[in-house]
Amino acid sequence: MNTSNIKKYAPVARKQFRDAVMQKLTTLGIEADKKGNLQIAQATDLGDSVRYGQFSLDKSLASRRERLVKRAEKQGYDVLVEHIAYTWFNRFCAIRYMELHGYLDHGFRMLSHPTLEGGFEVLDHVPEVADALGLDKARLVEMKLAGDRDEELYRELLLAQCHALHGAMPFLFEAVNDEIELVLPDNLTRTDSILRGLVDTIPDEDWEQVEVIGWLYQFYISEKKDDVIGKVVKSEDIPAATQLFTPNWIVQYLVQNSVGRQWLQIYPDSSLKGKMPYYIEPAEQTPEVQAQLAAITPSSIEPESIKVLDPACGSGHILTEAYNVLKAIYEERGYRTRDIPQLILENNIFGLDIDDRAAQLSGFAMLMLARQDDRRILSPGRGVRLNIVSLQESKLDIAEVWTKLNFHQQVQRGSMGDMFTQGTALANTDSAEYKLLMRTLALFTSAKTLGSLIQVPQEDEAALKAFLDGLYRLAIEGDIQQKEAATELIPYIQQAWILAQRYDAVVANPPYMGGKGMNGELKEFAEINFSKAKSDLFSLFIERSISFCHQNSILSMITPYVWMFIGSFEDLRKEILRRHSISTLIQLEYNAFAPACIPVAAFTLTQDSLREYKGTFIKLSDFKGVDSQSPKVLEAVGREKCSWKYIASNSLFDTLPGNPLLYWVSQELSKTFNYNNGFEKLGELCSPRKGMATGDNNKFVRYWNEVDFSRSSLNIDNEYSWVPYNNGGEYRKWYGNIDRFIYWKDDGFAIKNFKDENGKLRSRPQGLDLKFKEMLSWTSLSSTYLGVRYYPNGFISDQNGNFLVPNNRFENDIYFILGWLCSSTANRIVKMLNPTMHILVSNISNLPIPMDEVTIKEVCDITRRCIDISKTDWDKYESSWGFIRPAIITSQIDLKSAVLLEIKNCKSMVNELKRLEQRNNDIFALKFGVSDLLGYELTSDDITLNVKEVMLSTEIFSSKLITELLSYIVGTQMGRYSLDREGLVYAHEGNKGFSDLVEEGAYKTFPADEDGILPLMDSNWFDDDVTARVKEFVRTVWGEEHLQENLDFIAESLCLYAIKPKKGESSLDTIRRYLSTQFWKDHLKMYKKRPIYWLFSSGKEKAFECLVYLHRYNEGTLSRMRTEYVVPLLARYQGNIDLVNDQLKNAESGAATTRLKKELDGLSKKFNELRSFDDRLRHYADRRITIDLDDGVKVNYGKFGDLLADVKAITGSAPQEE
Repeated sequence: MNTSNIKKYAPVARKQFRDAVMQKLTTLGIEADKKGNLQIAQATDLGDSVRYGQFSLDKSLASRRERLVKRAEKQGYDVLVEHIAYTWFNRFCAIRYMELHGYLDHGFRMLSHPTLEGGFEVLDHVPEVADALGLDKARLVEMKLAGDRDEELYRELLLAQCHALHGAMPFLFEAVNDEIELVLPDNLTRTDSILRGLVDTIPDEDWEQVEVIGWLYQFYISEKKDDVIGKVVKSEDIPAATQLFTPNWIVQYLVQNSVGRQWLQIYPDSSLKGKMPYYIEPAEQTPEVQAQLAAITPSSIEPESIKVLDPACGSGHILTEAYNVLKAIYEERGYRTRDIPQLILENNIFGLDIDDRAAQLSGFAMLMLARQDDRRILSPGRGVRLNIVSLQESKLDIAEVWTKLNFHQQVQRGSMGDMFTQGTALANTDSAEYKLLMRTLALFTSAKTLGSLIQVPQEDEAALKAFLDGLYRLAIEGDIQQKEAATELIPYIQQAWILAQRYDAVVANPPYMGGKGMNGELKEFAEINFSKAKSDLFSLFIERSISFCHQNSILSMITPYVWMFIGSFEDLRKEILRRHSISTLIQLEYNAFAPACIPVAAFTLTQDSLREYKGTFIKLSDFKGVDSQSPKVLEAVGREKCSWKYIASNSLFDTLPGNPLLYWVSQELSKTFNYNNGFEKLGELCSPRKGMATGDNNKFVRYWNEVDFSRSSLNIDNEYSWVPYNNGGEYRKWYGNIDRFIYWKDDGFAIKNFKDENGKLRSRPQGLDLKFKEMLSWTSLSSTYLGVRYYPNGFISDQNGNFLVPNNRFENDIYFILGWLCSSTANRIVKMLNPTMHILVSNISNLPIPMDEVTIKEVCDITRRCIDISKTDWDKYESSWGFIRPAIITSQIDLKSAVLLEIKNCKSMVNELKRLEQRNNDIFALKFGVSDLLGYELTSDDITLNVKEVMLSTEIFSSKLITELLSYIVGTQMGRYSLDREGLVYAHEGNKGFSDLVEEGAYKTFPADEDGILPLMDSNWFDDDVTARVKEFVRTVWGEEHLQENLDFIAESLCLYAIKPKKGESSLDTIRRYLSTQFWKDHLKMYKKRPIYWLFSSGKEKAFECLVYLHRYNEGTLSRMRTEYVVPLLARYQGNIDLVNDQLKNAESGAATTRLKKELDGLSKKFNELRSFDDRLRHYADRRITIDLDDGVKVNYGKFGDLLADVKAITGSAPQEE
């Protein structure tokens, strides 16, 4: 169904209903202060009424108000508001559904009017409605005729309707004198009533199916869910955190392949099969398996004996489908249609939940289905007993309740039942019923936290049923106290009876919640009772639901599919495979489960472990999007063979390490995991490890260009502070993602001893026995591909960059292992072993690897060449410490020729790597018999070179080559690079040692700037600004003869992609425009918001901007900036303003005057901005601020207030004035 209207309405409705309830509670003197503390107004007796603050209440209603006060004191104000708001929302939704389906006895609409927008049909038929609801017709008609009492009249009719529905649905509509009636919102008949959204926003056609009620609930609590998700969840918030409404087609699959299969395995020729589109026909079995099935399959079954349980029933979507399937079974057996509903509700369907509201909806949904087939099901006196309950916590005064119950008639009481006196010893405490009651209630002290996970002994089932029947009898026939006590006890005994039973079909979409979200009580309970399944709440439910089954039961669930693959669920997985058979399974595409956007699988288990039983598996991974899933399931069901349907048995999974459910693996491929016949386990050739966790990467990890490079292990052999750090990174193969340092002074003492305020070690210094060794690494989190890279000696690895170190069993083993891991076959197997986004150490360790000398030699040769190409690619960019200089600075006579040569070389690199990878893939595809990967043509996604962009657009690539050249030129101006030396020249701290390099002649060909301050202006204010020096650089490298030609080429290339062309602009002006408007943005992107050239800016008018090289910044930099640039520029602006003023006085035309005024306005704005900047600059210059490069750019960049540009983008917070 289309849920867009519901999604729009329900969250808004929650706020409206809460506000309305709070307003109503205020009139009753029940409020909360700003901190949420309960405020109860004192009562003032006024005779017939009671005053609470400004509001009065009829004294006859005071007892109800006191019940509300007690609830508020017990539950808390916010919980009370939430409960009352939802109770009324629930009731209105139920009445709305019933009125549109004609289920209200009087036949008129209660909340709307069929023809009058905003009207109420019941107000047009007051006499008829009054009769139907048993009201004083004459009095109500008089109220209607008064003309001004419609609101009062409507409230009375509405409450009477709720009272009338109490008989059939006491769980949803309370009895007369319910205190919640006091909080029925006001102004219900007004045009802005809270009823209007329910009626007007959701069209009538959306109410056709009863599932609308479930969707309303899902979206009603959606904001509450957002508030609690990702945190440790309190018991009262578990429903909101875990509530999911299961899509209809999945519900059909779950029920049809459990309840339906129960019938069909005994009566295979039943017509029921034709009514179940998602029923999956069992695969053809071997004669041996057929004989085993025949031995355990009952010869017959009666409809009334089929028991179906949903242990987390929510709003009843699964039970609704179960009702439909059971109804078809009853009809096939010839039962009368009108007899079927009550038989199903009382004999077949059972539901449990911890959420009172969801259980109310579930019961309502069942009765609405029953009402379709039995018009009298809601009639007073039918007394249908639903077995759908919300689990309640036992907080009773047992002594008082047991005495009142007088179950064995041990106390003779008068007709008024008032003989009970305090202090009387309890009678019959040695009776079976009392003992049963005591041990049962003890189980439910935390029912709202543990829910259906609570285990009630099966041997108590019969005794509980007998006790429950006795309580039902006393609730009807007993004296006043017996009725009261029986009514109190029935919910506890009924829920215990349901938990004690065994069911033919257990069907569920259980709650999902990882261990981090579990509160302490739930976590401890899981550890003690479900140790194999403790990783997630859904897995607890799998194990618990299995115990609800008997020998011939079928368990049917939809859960996250991680249990099928990952190591933390291995024990549970093995237990399932040891004791059960997987009859069917549907694995959805990763993002196709719309309610949660998590990867899920729906499956059915039988309780017999037949090792060779062939289950049917449907894999939807290749079909993207929510809408494609259901059609592809139906297609697979309807076809004997299709490429996404597989047949597999438990014995297949036994061959795989960790027993992952790789149902799509071929027998040939699965045999390689035997690690024989030329295959070995990769973990035998190397040591795969998980990298370390620093406890705070922001504190200990930096991009390499942020810190003093001279203090890194790449520059000195000992007493270093920083060492290369493998932090994982984006998908890349062969070589790369080398851009971080970790603080490792004193052998990492600070990290190894990094503790929280309680003295607990925050870091996990693991894998350090292999630190600094030559290794291979892969990013642990990857949504698509396995990208493995070579790292030379000298690195430490992060937990995001799992790694392995070869055992040196044979020469060049590291290259062979890398070649294998970078193959398409290895990628496929890894993703089979773990189809989640995490690539674990165990996944790599368990890989089979072929071992023969011919293969090893060829693969090693290929791998070396792939590493060389990828390293060349990585080192082409400034982000690498292996960068030397741009490749286009060559002996070519002009820049254009150099660019064309580089484009040619880059294309050649891409094609060569593609050829090598193709051959590598074919080698391993042949070895493993993966025929579909043989000859597979690689796409651009398979090649992980940065320069592959050249294959997409030479124009864009050419433009980027020029922007990278300009970045390098700025670097030579700063002294970071030099035409006289290769690679990095200066990246120390505080300008220390820079003058020594100058004296050595390090910058002889193209001198570096004297102070590391480069004006970046949109006009030619300074002789040494960036643009002027770019021109000087081009002249120096390519000569005066080709200067203009090269400047033209630079400008044309920039306009291909970096900036838009501007008509009539000179080449140098185009370059200046790029540098003043776009260079800083590109620099931020290149250095990942950790810039090394800092942009000091006067503001949006750009009166003054300059770049400062962070490695040359010192405490005198700001003073020099002010005296050498800002103060002189102020004078020049003032001079220009004076000049324009003089020109204005002598202007000879209106046009000239207008132009000069505009120019003057612009100069004045810049002058004023610069003067303000100068004031702030002087303030910071006087402070002589120093920076510690070890702190990183993010910290240091924030020390200069708003003198710098884009402070928030870099530091994460707005600039602070100091």
